[in-house]
Amino acid sequence: MNLYDKIYINGQYVTPSGTEVMELINPANRQITGKVVLGDVEDTRNAIAAAKAAFKTFSKTSVEERAEFLLRLHQALLERSDRLTEATVKEYGAPISVARMLTHIAVNAFLHTKESLESYSFIRTAGSAKVHMKPVGVVGAITPWNANATHMANKIAPVLAAGCTIVVKPSEFSAAQTEIFIEAIHAANIPQGVINIVNGKGEVVGEELTRNPDVTGITFTGSTQIGKRIAEVAAANLKRVTLELGGKSPTVILEDADFTKAVPLAVSAGFINSGQACLAGTRVLVPESRLEEVKSLMAATIDAIKVGDLWNDASVIGPMVNQKQYDRVQYYINRAIEDGAEVVAGGAGSPEGLEAGYYVKPTVFSNVTNDMTIAQEEVFGPVLSIITYKTEEEAIDIANDTAYGLQAFVFSGSKERGNHVADQIVAGRVSVNGLHDEPKAPFGGFKNSGIGRDHGTYGIEEYLEPKSILGYDAVIS
Repeated sequence: MNLYDKIYINGQYVTPSGTEVMELINPANRQITGKVVLGDVEDTRNAIAAAKAAFKTFSKTSVEERAEFLLRLHQALLERSDRLTEATVKEYGAPISVARMLTHIAVNAFLHTKESLESYSFIRTAGSAKVHMKPVGVVGAITPWNANATHMANKIAPVLAAGCTIVVKPSEFSAAQTEIFIEAIHAANIPQGVINIVNGKGEVVGEELTRNPDVTGITFTGSTQIGKRIAEVAAANLKRVTLELGGKSPTVILEDADFTKAVPLAVSAGFINSGQACLAGTRVLVPESRLEEVKSLMAATIDAIKVGDLWNDASVIGPMVNQKQYDRVQYYINRAIEDGAEVVAGGAGSPEGLEAGYYVKPTVFSNVTNDMTIAQEEVFGPVLSIITYKTEEEAIDIANDTAYGLQAFVFSGSKERGNHVADQIVAGRVSVNGLHDEPKAPFGGFKNSGIGRDHGTYGIEEYLEPKSILGYDAVIS
């Protein structure tokens, strides 16, 4: 059994002053795999103090120096990528193919940010003024369990690129991933105090980061409910907040699409990361006249999906992360049935033979209207809803009839038509005719899906403030 009893402050492994110990459970079999010692308020304040002290010099580093630090982090994490992937399978329950993808994103986040940094103009003109983009200060980062290492990289990289220092509160459920990440930071020989990591609970470590006046920015990925709480507390000190929150993303299949290709892709979009993804396309909008065809294709696609056997490259769906998440998904499945939705595939309970873990049946509902709970609230599991429309205009209206606006997917036989519909959907990202990604494009949402953007130069700018110098070339004679 592994014991994770160190945090990382001021370039050193530190024994926490916090004494609370949490058990770590393998979601595939519900067996205890280790324990993590959780940091407390004192640990968090020590980390903030280290970051504040380091900011005085790190904020004055050159673009070339910071680019070198990002390259070192990339190389150090790359050397540990196999271990990181293994940890993601064991402690999160990701199938091996998904775990490799998450590790790949984490490792390369530093390279992509380095490239964005090297092309960014920190000094520009505005009329007769010279504008300097200045780092905001100490940033507090709070990462989620569904892709802990990926989000750590995606937050640390732009913060460093901007010249800021950081205190990270990683998911307490992801202690193995966090330990490997700390090893990489230490091996990369990043200046002391620039990156600090404190394991702990959100209501302890996260709360202190949010309210402490020495933290000038907060970046958080997680639920909309907690994001609103962070924004409320951060407002007391007028902190900058970058919040990547929930989603209820639509997948719009237009009638001119090739349904034999679009429907399996729609299932893949909805089941990203076992459905435990804020961007998952969980509302599948289809022409009313093609409903029976879609149901048949959906059922066949679900039947072919491999669930479990996490070390098999063919597996697509893993378990939910813990009992709480398993129960949450079961609640929504049962609620949908009670509300009159038709089960096309899956349903309540666990797949046969996988009852020992937190597995749920990949589930698809039909006879869903957009006002049902299953169509409006984020399930965070492999559960899709088929919703019908009569016209393209109605499809767009249904797609936008949600409190969220993070991601959307559009499938059409016409590139022009697909892009036309994509342009009218209120979402931070829309993927047309495929499951596309661009790591330098901004990622974030409209409405209750958050504030601000991650990735590329857009992500770096979240941690910069413009400072105008007026009359910079004036001479008094």
